[in-house]
Amino acid sequence: MANFLSPAPLLSIPTTSTPKIQFKTQVTCQFNSNAKSSFTITTSLLTAAAASLLLISTTPAIPAAIAADQSNLHIYYGTAASAANYGGYGGNSNKKASAEYVYLVPDSWKERLVSKVEKGTNGTDSEFFNPKKRTEREYLTFLSGFRSLAPLDAVLNNLALSDVGLQDQIASADGVKSTERKDDNGQVYYEYEIQGAGSHSLISVTCAKNKLYSHFVTAPNPDWNRDEATLRQLHESFRTVDPAAASST
Repeated sequence: MANFLSPAPLLSIPTTSTPKIQFKTQVTCQFNSNAKSSFTITTSLLTAAAASLLLISTTPAIPAAIAADQSNLHIYYGTAASAANYGGYGGNSNKKASAEYVYLVPDSWKERLVSKVEKGTNGTDSEFFNPKKRTEREYLTFLSGFRSLAPLDAVLNNLALSDVGLQDQIASADGVKSTERKDDNGQVYYEYEIQGAGSHSLISVTCAKNKLYSHFVTAPNPDWNRDEATLRQLHESFRTVDPAAASST
């Protein structure tokens, strides 16, 4: 898996900045006939504005794509826990407090419990599927020990090495699109769209906290044609987050 590595430095995780609270001070000086002075000082704190800013400062760094319209969708908080620390069978602590990534999921979709063996072998951390069509699904894999992203084309090829289904889809694809983008904090994401003969996939890959995260949204072509707008929204919602920020809420 060393092919994922490149000598670029580790991408930093954004942290929220401390809000600046403004004070408004009015000073009135009065002098009486005996030359004695008195001072009246009135200080007013912009309470509503300060409270709003403080609330923002302690909210996890969840992107606008997720914070926007969530009709019939909900946020999934992924912890990217190792197989040894996997809490799927005993119930781990507050996922929101320890989340390393987030993405949107349709309310009607079901979560598939990922086994410890599967997590340990291919890095699958979470998965959801449409109960009406189980092959229409969304899932995330992660691998530890990666400081930065390799070249755009190399990453997709390496992902396919451990995913037979992805290999077959690429081999029979009518087209593969790849782009690179940065979020508002400068973090790099690789985006792939695979138009296969029988299915369509959207993949987003990024590096953070010495881990390589890969988010997949895939559906058979008939379901893609029906649900494309929603599936693209799921794809665009994936982001890594700072667990320290999430734990403060």
